[in-house]
Amino acid sequence: MIHVRRAGSLDAGAMADLLNAIIARGGTTAHTQLVTRSTIISWMARHGDQAAWHLAENDRGDLIGFQFIEPHSDLPPDACDVATFVRLGQTGLGIGSSLFDATRSAAHALGYKWINATIRADNTGGLAYYQSRGFEDYARHPDIQLGDGTVTDKISKRFNL
Repeated sequence: MIHVRRAGSLDAGAMADLLNAIIARGGTTAHTQLVTRSTIISWMARHGDQAAWHLAENDRGDLIGFQFIEPHSDLPPDACDVATFVRLGQTGLGIGSSLFDATRSAAHALGYKWINATIRADNTGGLAYYQSRGFEDYARHPDIQLGDGTVTDKISKRFNL
């Protein structure tokens, strides 16, 4: 069973560990530098009550994914950006769907009109995930250089609330 709840600073270490495993594997996230518990805490605080962070746990209380929304300087004020991270080997089990149910409700409660997801074009799993939630392509960003020098296209998708 998947349990979703609001994430807090006490969850930051486990979230950093989950994200670091994804970063180390490479190929799906635009993040290229490992993060720390402090990094996650600073991300959680950077937009205050304009952001919402949720995590998913299994029946044992193990972190299996997290998702957050926050404003982004490239978006209008009525839009927020979303990021989703699911434990390696756990995709396709409904974790992302459960997280998005909570995120969608939070975005609506925060007054956002739409949610943006910008995904690496080579992240077929991420593209499929957001497509299956009802996100629609609206922009392609060619030749984006990541922090490690990798160059890839990104695709922006929009979900209207």
